Amino acid sequence: MKSVVGFFAHPDDETVLAGGLTAMLIQQNIPVHLVCATRGEGGETGPSVLMLRRETLGAAREAELRCAAMALGASVEVLNYIDPTIGQDEVLRAFEVSLDTLARQFAAILHERRADLVLTHGTDGEYGHPAHQLVHRAVIAAVKQYFPRALVYSVAARVPTIEDDLWNQNQIAHFALDIRPWAAQKIAAMECHASQHELFLRKSNQNTVSETLRVVESVRRMWPVSDDEPPQDAFANLLRLIGAWSPES
Repeated sequence: MKSVVGFFAHPDDETVLAGGLTAMLIQQNIPVHLVCATRGEGGETGPSVLMLRRETLGAAREAELRCAAMALGASVEVLNYIDPTIGQDEVLRAFEVSLDTLARQFAAILHERRADLVLTHGTDGEYGHPAHQLVHRAVIAAVKQYFPRALVYSVAARVPTIEDDLWNQNQIAHFALDIRPWAAQKIAAMECHASQHELFLRKSNQNTVSETLRVVESVRRMWPVSDDEPPQDAFANLLRLIGAWSPES
């Protein structure tokens, strides 16, 4: 593999879902380019000590994303889609764009980066987030139509022996990896996302950001579709080499 692109919907998705994998790839001298569709301006405004307002949240979260990418060793770009605010009763919504438009934009990035591997959200959108699901569909459409030689792996695939609210429940992982060798980089990236720290702590019922670290990250190959379980390809070989295991085996 010579180049990896990760497509995500909001700042902090890249770190929470794949920070360890990203740091591992960088350590293997494989460049990773993170693409975030929105600035996360529709999310929580964060702790009052930050004095963030709705109108300044997007700029703040973009700065946090760039800090996190630097901590992981990745390059980053942010697209211009607007993250809608969370609706009544915490209803989540996707940003507005046609699937074809987003797929063509993703394909152009893949071509520019000459990507061998794509990491992205799972089909369930992890906890059912429509924006995550939209990004996943657009990635698959982009690769199938415009860039079929690339591998696509979704993140946060379910590991049956580990309970986690972020798993894509309908996708069992092909590989799971203990990312503690890269924990320092992932925690540094998590620390960058200061506006979301209260959310991290509330969701995990922990007292510090480092305690919220997910030490197992997982993936499932989505493209090309294969009957091999687990699959055989360059990324799969790398994962095996560094100690990943196959939950299905």
